[in-house]
Amino acid sequence: MCGRFDQSQTARFYANLIGWTDAVFDSESAPTTNAAPGTYRPVMHVQDGEERVDDVFWSYRAKWAEGKVPITINARLDKLGNRYWSRLVKNGRGIVPAEGWYEWTGEKGHKQPWHIHRKDHGALFMVALANFGSFEENRAEAGFVIVTDDASGGMLDIHDRRPVVLTAEDARLWMDPGLSPQQAIELARHAAVGPDAFEWHKVSTAVNRAGADGPQITLPLDD
Repeated sequence: MCGRFDQSQTARFYANLIGWTDAVFDSESAPTTNAAPGTYRPVMHVQDGEERVDDVFWSYRAKWAEGKVPITINARLDKLGNRYWSRLVKNGRGIVPAEGWYEWTGEKGHKQPWHIHRKDHGALFMVALANFGSFEENRAEAGFVIVTDDASGGMLDIHDRRPVVLTAEDARLWMDPGLSPQQAIELARHAAVGPDAFEWHKVSTAVNRAGADGPQITLPLDD
């Protein structure tokens, strides 16, 4: 899964990395090394032919699903074709850019956080789904989720699931409205950056506290 992520560059920085020099920005979120669910984070997407970066609430539940489905922060790749996610796969494909994400190992009360990032320290373009409309009753109506898939390779030692991460080129393609929902799902399934591109290190338990921030959170701990 992905329960926290490191988004320590500006939204404009990430947009420039994929060539969105003329994107429309409706984002005031400051960079953070410890983005948590229930906060607004910049999400890249294409709307009415316009490249946009908007602040979106991290957590989602369809309005009609209240009382039936819990609010969630992630969506499983193998479930994207079902009724719950199909509308967002068609009209709500986005990208959450980041420097890395966090996972935890160990027993409850003694969990060790890890910072996972690309070996080349390049930016991550995490596949996301969002309702980019307004909300009437609950902010999660207009929220986003990060798409996850089964982990593989050495990543299994950290967690059994991981965000689906694309290259900059494939991230642009994922957001292309001309791509059909089925083509988009196949892209996420087959073009995801593989586990060999990532590495990870232990970090301070300070990251456990929502609101904690700063570059010291991402520094590796000595074994």
